[in-house]
Amino acid sequence: MTKATGALANRDALADEFLRYLTIERNASPRTLKAYREALRAFRAKNKTPWKKCTVDDFRDYLFAIMKRGQARSYVRLQFSALRTFYQFLSARKGLRTNPVREVLLPKIDKKLPLVLTRQQIDELLATPLKIDKNRAAPVWMPLRDVAIMELFYSSGLRLSELAALNVADVDLYTESVRVLGKGRKERICPVGLPALEAISRYRAAANVHAGPLFINKSRRRMSTRSIWLVLKRYLRHTSIPISISPHKLRHSFATHMLDRGADLRSVQALLGHASLSTTQIYTHVTVERLKKAYADAHPRA
Repeated sequence: MTKATGALANRDALADEFLRYLTIERNASPRTLKAYREALRAFRAKNKTPWKKCTVDDFRDYLFAIMKRGQARSYVRLQFSALRTFYQFLSARKGLRTNPVREVLLPKIDKKLPLVLTRQQIDELLATPLKIDKNRAAPVWMPLRDVAIMELFYSSGLRLSELAALNVADVDLYTESVRVLGKGRKERICPVGLPALEAISRYRAAANVHAGPLFINKSRRRMSTRSIWLVLKRYLRHTSIPISISPHKLRHSFATHMLDRGADLRSVQALLGHASLSTTQIYTHVTVERLKKAYADAHPRA
C-alpha cells in the first residue's frame, strides 16, 4: 500500500481504490494525489452518505458550504475537479450510471488583471544596462545585448520563448519587422520600433553577430529563456521599480500601452499572437481601470 493511499485505507474502500488507480494506472504526481485525497476527505467530513448514493443536491450543498466559508474560486474548482474525476472512475469501474458532480455549476475563476509598468518605469528599465555596466568585466557588447533584448520585448510584445528562439535572419531592418514562430508553430510578422532596431544593430556590430542565434551568451551560444529572465531580474534591482516582474510583464505593458494610445483590439490580438480575442480582452479591463484611476485622481467631484 502506498503512502498516497494510506490515509483513506481501511476507512473508505472506493476512495482508496481510486487513489491506487491514480497512482498505478495514471501515474499521477504526488501533488495531484495529495490534492485529490484531501478533496475526498473534505467532502466526506461534511457528508457521510455512501458515495454511490450521493445526489446532485449533496454536492450543491457542499458547494454552498465551502463558498460560504469564503474559499477562493480556484480552491472550489480544484475540489470539484477531484470529485468529478472520482465519479468518472466510479462510472467506468463500478458501474455507476450517473455522475452527480457533472450537474453542479461551478463559479468561474476570477481573471486577475495583468501587472503593467508605466511608460516612465519602462524608460528607466531600458536605460539601466548602459548605466550600471560601464566598468563591468564582461565583454563590452553584453550591456548592448541586454538593451536590445528589453527594447525588443517592449517594442513587439514577444513571448519569452519566442524572443529566445529568434535568429539573425528573422529580423528585417528594411521592413522594420521580425518574423516570429509562436504557439502551435504559427508564424507571424511583428513590427519593430526604431529604438529597438537601432539597439539590435549596435549589439550585433559590437558582438560580431551576423548569422545564427540573435541573442548569444558569453560562450557565443543561444541564450536560454532562463538566462534572459535572469538578465531582466538583475537590472530590476538597480531601478526604483518596487515590484519583481517577469519578461511577460513587458508583454503586458506593450499590449496595454498600445490600447491606451488608441490601437484596436484586433490589431493587438494579431501582434500578440493570441488565437482567441477573449484572451486579448483582459487588456481592455486594464485600460478601463487606468482611466478610472485617472478620473478619480483628477476630477474634483469623482
